[in-house]
Amino acid sequence: MHTIKLAAICTPADYKTHPLNTIYINFIDALPMVKYNSKNNKRLIHFSTYEVYGKTIGSFLPKDSPLQQDPAYYLLTEDASPYIFGLIKKHRWSYACAKQLIERLFTVTEGVENGLEFAIVWPFNLIGPRMDFILGIDGPSEGVPKILACFNNNLLRHEPLKLIDGGESQRPFIYIKDAVEAVSLMIDNPGRANGHIFNVGNPNNEVTVIYAKVSGEPPLEAPTVDVSSKEFYGEGYDDGDKRIPYMTMINK
Repeated sequence: MHTIKLAAICTPADYKTHPLNTIYINFIDALPMVKYNSKNNKRLIHFSTYEVYGKTIGSFLPKDSPLQQDPAYYLLTEDASPYIFGLIKKHRWSYACAKQLIERLFTVTEGVENGLEFAIVWPFNLIGPRMDFILGIDGPSEGVPKILACFNNNLLRHEPLKLIDGGESQRPFIYIKDAVEAVSLMIDNPGRANGHIFNVGNPNNEVTVIYAKVSGEPPLEAPTVDVSSKEFYGEGYDDGDKRIPYMTMINK
């Protein structure tokens, strides 16, 4: 028998508006489930986030450094990459901190001391049908969905795409069907998956969006507009940069 833990607050805008709930749901409320699985010898598959990595080493390189183009400084490896978070006052990192703390509890304490069997999934931005909402169309009229839903919202309203802080941060996306297949392998192969952390992502999916082709509308005079993260998300927001998942573990 096993438990698959999926519940979480995982929308960046909510880390600012609901910081306490973010920590409680991702750590405090998850504790009883971990204890239950450990006590009853049930295997745990825990959905987490690639945000536990925080920032990459590449994000600290000088802007004019030629090393900025070297993918090695943005590659994230489950068992080797350091975890580099932003400032305490940046609410952005409350989600990642809560996720990492619960994982440290059941990998070190429950796993080592009490023999809990587990596998951890670190997904890199899942996309697919019904994964998010469009403001006022299939969801609330207020709020801030994730980035692709925000872009779709702009396209449907024939508005410029809003690029946060110049749009320099990059996202690795993976289609939901591919992610489900990866997790199914973890479920079906406990002997190979137990005790491991798995990146689930796509390291080769950088995409350039051409407004007119996507929207079907005539191109705008200014198809994009720069918006500061403070204006878009509020005080306390922070972000990573270019993050590339190392996929050797899951491919084994």
